[in-house]
Amino acid sequence: MLETIGLIFIGIGLAFDVFGCIGIVRLPDVYLRLQAGTKCVTMGTCSILLGTFLIMGFSAGGVKALLCSFFIVLTNAVSAHAMARSAHRAGVKMWEGTVVDQYSEDKQG
Repeated sequence: MLETIGLIFIGIGLAFDVFGCIGIVRLPDVYLRLQAGTKCVTMGTCSILLGTFLIMGFSAGGVKALLCSFFIVLTNAVSAHAMARSAHRAGVKMWEGTVVDQYSEDKQG
């Protein structure tokens, strides 16, 4: 039973990762691509790792999968924020349809 649930989680994670790849290819600027990659990779990879843990159990590989999932959840959002902020400071232009530019508002105020 746990193996079936683990395979379902792996399938869901693969779907999230595929949608993230499509978002990276299709979205117009670096900031939107960064968001698509961050959200989908976090959900997709954590689902795959959770499925791996359910299949393997509390073995060495299962515990490593949980630790990797925890590390991804902690670091992925912070690294995406750092990359977006450095891209903005480097002068990478936003898509012309962008409504809010919070970083430029922070610089002015």
